[in-house]
Amino acid sequence: MTQAPPIDLHQVKRELAARAAALGFAAIGVASIEIPEDERHLLRWLAAGFHGEMEYMERHGVMRSRPQQLAPGTVRVVSARMDYWPEDARDAEEVLGDGTLGYLSRYAVGRDYHKILRRALATLAQQLEKQIGPFGYRVCVDSAPVLEKALAREAGLGWIGKHTNLIARDAGSYFFLGEILTDLPLPVDEPASAHCGTCQACIPACPTGAIVAPYQLDARRCISYLTIEHQSAIPVELRPAIGNRVFGCDDCQLVCPWNKFARAAAHPDFKVRHHLDSTSLTELFRWTEDEFEERTRGSPIHRLGYERWSRNLAVALGNAPASPEVIRALEDRRTDPSSMVCEHVEWALARQRSLKTSASHRGA
Repeated sequence: MTQAPPIDLHQVKRELAARAAALGFAAIGVASIEIPEDERHLLRWLAAGFHGEMEYMERHGVMRSRPQQLAPGTVRVVSARMDYWPEDARDAEEVLGDGTLGYLSRYAVGRDYHKILRRALATLAQQLEKQIGPFGYRVCVDSAPVLEKALAREAGLGWIGKHTNLIARDAGSYFFLGEILTDLPLPVDEPASAHCGTCQACIPACPTGAIVAPYQLDARRCISYLTIEHQSAIPVELRPAIGNRVFGCDDCQLVCPWNKFARAAAHPDFKVRHHLDSTSLTELFRWTEDEFEERTRGSPIHRLGYERWSRNLAVALGNAPASPEVIRALEDRRTDPSSMVCEHVEWALARQRSLKTSASHRGA
């Protein structure tokens, strides 16, 4: 009986890279599953309580650093990178500088990346299966408990910067990551070396001081965490620093010198939808729940839900330049069904009155 020829894993990897490029990925790499120092870093981070209300981080524990526990038989991780920067969006700094507008992290102004990346990675794995026959794999995009940045670094896709985001020398940091955990012993890539050097621009750029030291992020102070993951009231002492950021924050990336190499998104689904790159706060706050559902369906914003969306907008309106229009918008929601929204509205109204008084005194 004739035996099937052995699989040329080097050739498989080359073909995988070509197929990945055809599916819209900017780069792929292959990593082994051993990341012991990153596991220790994770455990120290959890012990410090930096994960805040993200109790699932503690629940999953070391599974995040041991992909073989998530998908038994895993010996390699194929890490893939897809650029998301929306070239058609209004200038980020310009929007942040206009307190009447709502700022949304630029990854969120288009369609939800989870489905786009998951579909592309599943297609990549299925194409490979047709070529070489069945093999074990699991596709992961963000929601699975995987230390994706550490694995991407090991796969040569970039290094973890002082702001804790992954940075690529040729593409900055505006990209999504996804993984295929596999039992195929593909050749591994060289881990990426770090190139932050003495630069610490990201640390003072954080509005709330969440980067407490190089490579140390206290999520409890991070605006992305507070406006997306945090389920309850936003701490009063942090509200003023949030400014007009209503979903996520890009400040630490906007100042990163490596983002001069950032690439515009190639995928059309990452283009701006519903003018979410520069809509006024009052207009966003006047959306009904039905309008929120309609305009955010298929977007990363949808999982936030109308209550937390309204909470975030109330904070941003409290920080907006004092105006009758802002006060009217807030007063219209004083009897909101959500007690959490009502509390944030009252805070915003008090802050608006304070801003108005300060403006009057300056003009006197």
